[in-house]
Amino acid sequence: MIYIAIGFVLGFTIPFLARRFSKIMIQTPTMAYALYRIFKINKSVSREKRLKNHKYLHLRNRYFMRSLGWGIISSAILFLTSTATPSSEMPWLTFFIMTLLVLAEIDKRIQYLPDILTSPLLILGFAHAVFSTSFLGSTIIEATQNSALGAIYGYFLPVIASLLLIKKHPDNFGGGDIKILAAVGAWLGVENIPFVILLSCLFFAISLFITKKRQAAFGPSIVFASLFILFFLIY
Repeated sequence: MIYIAIGFVLGFTIPFLARRFSKIMIQTPTMAYALYRIFKINKSVSREKRLKNHKYLHLRNRYFMRSLGWGIISSAILFLTSTATPSSEMPWLTFFIMTLLVLAEIDKRIQYLPDILTSPLLILGFAHAVFSTSFLGSTIIEATQNSALGAIYGYFLPVIASLLLIKKHPDNFGGGDIKILAAVGAWLGVENIPFVILLSCLFFAISLFITKKRQAAFGPSIVFASLFILFFLIY
C-alpha cells in the first residue's frame, strides 16, 4: 500500500516538473544548476492579484486536475507493479516508471526530452542490470550484456530507420526519442526493445488518428509502450 501513496505524491508533481522544464528549456550547464532552476520559483505577481485574475484561477484549476490525474495514474501503476515484483526491485522500478512518466509529460508539453533525465535513466539502467538480474539474465555478466545490447539496439535501430527519411525530414534524425529508446533498452534488454519500438509506432499512429493531427510528440508513445512491455515481463 505504501507505493500507492508514493505514486500519488510523485505523480502529483509531474505537471509542476514539466512546467519548470518548459521554463528552463533545452540545456543547462550542470545538473545542480538545472535542479536549482527547476525548484526556484520566482514570484513576480502578488497572490492577491493572481486570485483576482479569472484566467489564472481557471488555469490553476486545470493544473490541479491534471496533477490529480497524474497522481492517480502513477499510484495505480506503482501499486500494480508492486503486487508482482519483489520488494528489492521496487526502488529501481519506481525510478524507471516515474522518470518515464515525467518525460512523457515534458515531451507532450514542449516536444523535448531533456538529457538531464534521459542520461541518468540510461546509467541507472546499467546499474540495475549489475545489481539485479531479475529481468535481464541469471548472472551479472549475462544481465549486463543484455542491458548493453539493449541500449545499443535502442539507439541504432531508430537511427537506421531515420536514415531512410533524413533527406525529406532531416529533423527526424537523432534527438531525445533515440536517447530515451537507448535508456529503455538498458532497462528492458535487447530482446524487448524491438517490441517497444514497434508498439511505440502503433500507439503513435493511433494517437494521431484520434487527435486528427499530422504530427505530435513521440515520447509519450515510447513511454507507454515501455510500460506495457514492463508489465508483460513482470506478470
